[in-house]
Amino acid sequence: MQFTAEQRLDDGVLEREFTLGAIPGTLWTPGSAPAPLVLMAHNNGLPKADPRLVARARYTAARGYAVATIDAAGCGDRPRSAADEQARADLRRAMRAGEPVDEILESFIGPLVENAVPEWQTTLDALLELPGIGGPVGYSGGWTALGIRLAVVEPRIAAAGFFAGGYVPRAQREEARQVTIPVLFLLQWDDEGNPRQRALDLFDAFGSKEKTLHANPGGHTGTPWFELDDGCRFLDRHLK
Repeated sequence: MQFTAEQRLDDGVLEREFTLGAIPGTLWTPGSAPAPLVLMAHNNGLPKADPRLVARARYTAARGYAVATIDAAGCGDRPRSAADEQARADLRRAMRAGEPVDEILESFIGPLVENAVPEWQTTLDALLELPGIGGPVGYSGGWTALGIRLAVVEPRIAAAGFFAGGYVPRAQREEARQVTIPVLFLLQWDDEGNPRQRALDLFDAFGSKEKTLHANPGGHTGTPWFELDDGCRFLDRHLK
């Protein structure tokens, strides 16, 4: 892991850009150490510098956590294949038209998840070798399918916060039954991009004895900011 830039932010959080082979990432660490680690993932081609993700990461780091994100293949500035771009366009068009999207979802999102998991595990290995960062590890992010897969295959992850979850490939919907760590599931009741019933069915499928659903009115980007505080309290219970 090579750090390429760093800055100390007004809230005392240290923000560092890094590369790990072909993987670009950002690490936020608090002034105190040691700090439990939270992996914060995104999808839909969004960059790691997406303002909503950065705001969540900085808030969480200021609460005493090391927070890391990476650009998965096809996200941010990483190369995108013509086939992936066409699949994204087909998915957006079908969603706008109210057409079935399951086949597009399976052929596009499924491989993205399979390819992203090893990169996240490689990143996790490198992060846990850094001074001042330790376990247990949490997952927090809008890429619910990736989080489910990581929760199943990665024993170092002790708790997970998921957002949305309406469009999750079939394999991860089945794997949700194997998720037994504590789960906090955020659902925007009027999310135009995530069918409500599918999200509720996914929550029901989780095998965790401790799982909590927070539902709020509003669209996809309307999650109330107090959920950040609730999310940190959830992490506090299971990572500290």
